[in-house]
Amino acid sequence: MSLTSPNPLPSAQEALLNDFLAGVERRAFKRTAYAVRNDDAALDIVQDTMIRLVQSYGDRPAAEWPMLFQRILSNATLDWFRRQKVRNAVMVNLGDFEGADGDDEGQDFDLLGAMRVDDQLAEGADDAASRAQTLGQIEDEIGKLPARQREAFLLRYWEEMDVAETAAIMGCSEGSVKTHCSRAVQALARALQNRGITL
Repeated sequence: MSLTSPNPLPSAQEALLNDFLAGVERRAFKRTAYAVRNDDAALDIVQDTMIRLVQSYGDRPAAEWPMLFQRILSNATLDWFRRQKVRNAVMVNLGDFEGADGDDEGQDFDLLGAMRVDDQLAEGADDAASRAQTLGQIEDEIGKLPARQREAFLLRYWEEMDVAETAAIMGCSEGSVKTHCSRAVQALARALQNRGITL
């Protein structure tokens, strides 16, 4: 996606920015779709996030873009929920937005490693179909997590942010991030085991 900054950027900076946006777009859409459970809304949120990044931070060093992008995306998603709440005049269940601090983060759990399709070796049609079905089940279970657990989990294991970065994006303590991740990992492990999936 090529966007225009209100302040013209040097061509090299603009090329870097376009490459960055192209690299994060698909994963950002997937993460947002998990949160809002509406593909059209998720696409709008991601596009708005990209526009905000370009307009407000396009001239920043490229190393700052990942954190800025994730923070804007999280805020844009929360704004969407707030608008839905006002529009529908009902409480939107956003899960456990505040959690207690904890120590166990489930660092040995590599669920999303199993979801990385690009790194898979060539496989037969039966294996591909079986893996696609398993990935669908995993994605379904991630979608069922409470919002804060899902956000922490995806930032840590999908976006590969560290605990401090995740806490900064989510606006909570590092202990809360660890608690959310631990609970998410435990819930996913139980749900997948119940489905007969072992990773």
